[in-house]
Amino acid sequence: MDAERISIAQTCLNAAHDGSLSFPEIVGKLIAVGFEGYVVDYRRNTQIFYVPDGDSTLLDMQPSAGTVAESFNANSVEALVRWAQANDPDYSYKGFCEKVKAAGCAGYFVSFLGRRVVYFGRTAETHVEHFPK
Repeated sequence: MDAERISIAQTCLNAAHDGSLSFPEIVGKLIAVGFEGYVVDYRRNTQIFYVPDGDSTLLDMQPSAGTVAESFNANSVEALVRWAQANDPDYSYKGFCEKVKAAGCAGYFVSFLGRRVVYFGRTAETHVEHFPK
């Protein structure tokens, strides 16, 4: 993976945590340099960014409090996604991470090609969110 893509991926990861870019802005930057998606893993505190040729880069995420609950609560995950989408003044990605882990979310796949995010639990239960049109 070339240094420019890795730098942009790191910038987007940092921006999610510090709130300097919105999710649509992050997606736009990643697509512009050729990424097709990424995976967040809350159990390892990592994020992997993928390009179409099979190459990828693994970056460490800032740890968030708590552990991933054993039981996956899809309704809670959906409510947290709506909280993030509403641009609530109390929203932060750190808060989202902590709350979604408490709802049993072990991580999520973001597919730019599929225009969706798949949230998954420790038992492989899922909740799918499609990108707004």
